[in-house]
Amino acid sequence: MAIWDSLSPRDTDDLKFHQMTTWGAGDYGRIGVRFQMISESLCEALDVCPCDNVLDVAAGNGNASLAAARRFADVTATDYVPEMLHEALRRAEAEGLDLLTRVADAEELPFDDGEFDVALSTFGVMYAPNQEQAAAELLRVVRPGGRIGLASWTPEGLVGQMMREVGRLQPPPLGVRPSTRWGSESWIRELFGAGASEIVTVRKEFVFRYLSAEHWFDVFRNYYGPLREAFDTLHPVHHDELRQALFDQLALFDRGRHDCLAVPAEYLEVVIRRA
Repeated sequence: MAIWDSLSPRDTDDLKFHQMTTWGAGDYGRIGVRFQMISESLCEALDVCPCDNVLDVAAGNGNASLAAARRFADVTATDYVPEMLHEALRRAEAEGLDLLTRVADAEELPFDDGEFDVALSTFGVMYAPNQEQAAAELLRVVRPGGRIGLASWTPEGLVGQMMREVGRLQPPPLGVRPSTRWGSESWIRELFGAGASEIVTVRKEFVFRYLSAEHWFDVFRNYYGPLREAFDTLHPVHHDELRQALFDQLALFDRGRHDCLAVPAEYLEVVIRRA
C-alpha cells in the first residue's frame, strides 16, 4: 500500500486546500514569468505544431500554455488556483493568443480519455500530492501515440536543496512525498513506464539572475507562495535559520560576478510518447 493510501479523504481535502491557499499567496507571476524559456524549450522538444490539441496541467501563470499557443496549437490551461488562470488569460490576450482556461485538479482532470495530442506541465504537476494518480491522469487524457512533456526541479539542484531546507524546519504532512521526485529519471520511468513507448529525459539548467542574494530573497520572500507561507507559519526563532540556509545554498551554486547573482538551478526535461 502506498503511503498516500493511508491518508483519509478529509486529510487529502485539507492538504489540497492548504496547497491552493499557499500557491494563491504572494504573486507567483512575478516569479514564474522568468521561466518562460523553459516552456519554449519544452514545446520544441515535444515538437508542438498547429495541428495539436494541447493541455497544460497545473499551468500556473501560463508559461507553457503561451509557448504552445505561439505555435498556433489549440490550448487549454488548467490549474486549481483561479487567480493564476486569470493571469494566464491576461497574458494571452496581451499577445493576441487564443487560450481556453478551466479550473481543475491535476489528479482529477475533467476531460475524456485520449482527448489531447499533447499534455505538458512546467513545475506544476510535480506538486500534486498523489503522484501516481497525477501521472495516470496525464496518460489517460493523451491519445495513444501522443506526447507528454514535463519540466521538474531535480532533488540535487538549487531548488531541490532549498525545498529540503524548508522541509527540515517545516516538515510536510505525513504521507506526502517530495515533489522533486519528479526530477528523478528513475521515478519518471516508474510512474510512466507501463504506459509509454518512449521516455526521453535531459537534465538542463535555468539560471536565476538577480542583483544580489538579498535581492533574490526579497523577491521570493514576498511573492513566492511556498516560501512566504513558510516564513509566515514558522516560529520567529527559526526565521534567521531558514534565511541563512537559503543564503548558503545561493552561495554554494552562485557563479556570478561579485556585482550580481547568477545561480544555475537544475531541472529535468521529460518527453514521453504514450503507448
